[in-house]
Amino acid sequence: MTDLFDLNVGYVRFKNPVAVASMAGITGGDFFESCKDAGLYVMGGYSLDAATMAASREIAERGRKEFITDRPLELIEGDLKKVSGKGVAIGINVRAASLEPLIAAAKLAKKYGAILELNAHCRQEEMAAIGVGEVMLKDRIGLSKTIVELKKTGVVLSLKMRAGIVDEVPLLRLLEKAGLDIVHIDTMGTRGPNVNVLKKLRDGTGLFIIGNNSINGYESAQAAYSAGCDMISLARPVLENPKIIKSLVTYTEDQQRMSGWYNAPSHICRGGDLRGLAWCCPPVKDCAIHMALRRANMSPDTFARIKMGFGKATKLGDGSMTCFGSMVWCCKFNKHCYLRDGSMEEKALGMKEYVELKKKLADEIMKNIDKDRVVT
Repeated sequence: MTDLFDLNVGYVRFKNPVAVASMAGITGGDFFESCKDAGLYVMGGYSLDAATMAASREIAERGRKEFITDRPLELIEGDLKKVSGKGVAIGINVRAASLEPLIAAAKLAKKYGAILELNAHCRQEEMAAIGVGEVMLKDRIGLSKTIVELKKTGVVLSLKMRAGIVDEVPLLRLLEKAGLDIVHIDTMGTRGPNVNVLKKLRDGTGLFIIGNNSINGYESAQAAYSAGCDMISLARPVLENPKIIKSLVTYTEDQQRMSGWYNAPSHICRGGDLRGLAWCCPPVKDCAIHMALRRANMSPDTFARIKMGFGKATKLGDGSMTCFGSMVWCCKFNKHCYLRDGSMEEKALGMKEYVELKKKLADEIMKNIDKDRVVT
């Protein structure tokens, strides 16, 4: 299935967009066999220095699982050797109270073609007391400097964080400028993932987004995809149901085969992120598109020029049978429209090609949006 999804970040390529998130004391080299269908397997969290290892020992005494060792880099390299070269992208989630061991871990990850994931997610008191975990999010400058130094190693870098601790978009815009590649964000919600947070990140940053938590089936997975996630990740549900990874991979592959855009956004009038502007009619009446364009700091005229310019160079420019004379203004593939379908048939445009062009149109629209000015 390596050709079904075009998913990569730097030197890391993902065979599918379903990941296993790190679980301290669990997701090491030996747990991998039950997760080999995933596109990404994140090992850890590993504590790297004396301060974090002491905190890990205290946490373990309270009954939580931890990786306890006097030689953390040796443990990590041993785990990397167990899982590397098996067709699954690998990440290592790490914690340290000082920079030097993080740099050593980054070099090790790069050596094995893995992702380094900086843990700014852990909220255990023992970690917070030494400035590690989610408390790192409140030191924007310090975190930015850490990312700059880690990126000097050439590693593909992810940040694991929890939503609701800080205002995520301004922080992540800063960290993206510092070199961050991926945000792996816990958006726990009461009825599935917090899609509002995910849409704000999709609209306001250019980061590769992995949505974590409250994903336990097809419906919640699709909610995360439609809100802009490039990838979804699961942790505890994998322990409860070892077959869930394969099930979600199969679902996502089916969605990709059928539509060609597994994480296509909803229509703007249905709450879609700004990529959903690709499905919109011309901005000629009072509807949700005007609010979306204001959020994007884009004028209706600019929006129309982008769409019409794209249409002139593609098959979407045709569509004499449609409402506005061009398929650039037509709606999402899952909404029945005999006018759109008639124009597609007239121009010998299949649904997958239509969706592919709409995805390129969405990319063109997003390319013309200054994300630093998006109102979130």
